[in-house]
Amino acid sequence: MSEERKLQEKEELLRQKLEKIHAMEQEIQEKEKNLRLREKSKKQIILRLSPTLWEEIARWADEDFRSINGQIEFLLTECVRQRKKSRNSK
Repeated sequence: MSEERKLQEKEELLRQKLEKIHAMEQEIQEKEKNLRLREKSKKQIILRLSPTLWEEIARWADEDFRSINGQIEFLLTECVRQRKKSRNSK
C-alpha cells in the first residue's frame, strides 16, 4: 500500500473521529440545556428548621459532598421513593 493511500486512510479515520466528537459535544450541550431548563422549573419554598437540625443536616451534607439545599432535596426524594415503594408492596 502506498504512503499516500495510508495517509488518506488515516485522514478519513481522523475525520470520522472528529465527527463523533462533534456529535458528542452537541449531545452534551443539549443535555446541559435540558438540565438548566429543569433546574429553572424547580419550586422554591421557605423552610424553617431548628438550629440543631440545621447543623446536623449541614454536617451530613458535608459528608456527602452536597450543599445543604441539595441534601434536603436528596432526603425528601428518598422519603418519597420509600413511601411509594411501601404503598406498592401492600
